[in-house]
Amino acid sequence: MRAEDLLTRAPSPEAVAKETQKLPEPTAEAREALRQTLEASARPATPTPWPALLQEARGKMDSRYAGPVTSHRGGLSGLALVLAKRAFRLAFQPFINETLRKQVEFNESILDALATIHDVQREHARTQATWRQDVERRLARMEDAARGLATHEAAGRDEAPERPPRPSGSPSRRRSGRR
Repeated sequence: MRAEDLLTRAPSPEAVAKETQKLPEPTAEAREALRQTLEASARPATPTPWPALLQEARGKMDSRYAGPVTSHRGGLSGLALVLAKRAFRLAFQPFINETLRKQVEFNESILDALATIHDVQREHARTQATWRQDVERRLARMEDAARGLATHEAAGRDEAPERPPRPSGSPSRRRSGRR
């Protein structure tokens, strides 16, 4: 749909304003329900800690630094291997940092995006729950009104006088097929 399709000159704004003045005033209950709905939708999102499912990933997002150096070998060869690994890391850590810098930035971006998606989903769930409650309240009111109407009609039928029987010579509309 294009903007030109939405913008029209007919009806004029004055005509629309005049027609809206003819609408009945909403009930106090309807105004209050609308006010509550607008307040609920205008509330800012509450800041929350990182979701539990992203906590572990957040701790591992900086891939430039590894855990402590170890070796499965025992004895003197294991000790020499651990010392060699530590010396290598100490000497080449600036190169390791530069090599993995873009990876760390990417990891941070992905985790921020996932946290944002999580927050948006949580907010949508909250909004949908509010809408669902509103629809359930409206449905309950409609069902109560329908029950009241049905009860009123049933009471009216009990009090209504009997209709006189049809003359035997007049055909029924259902039998003749005419409407």
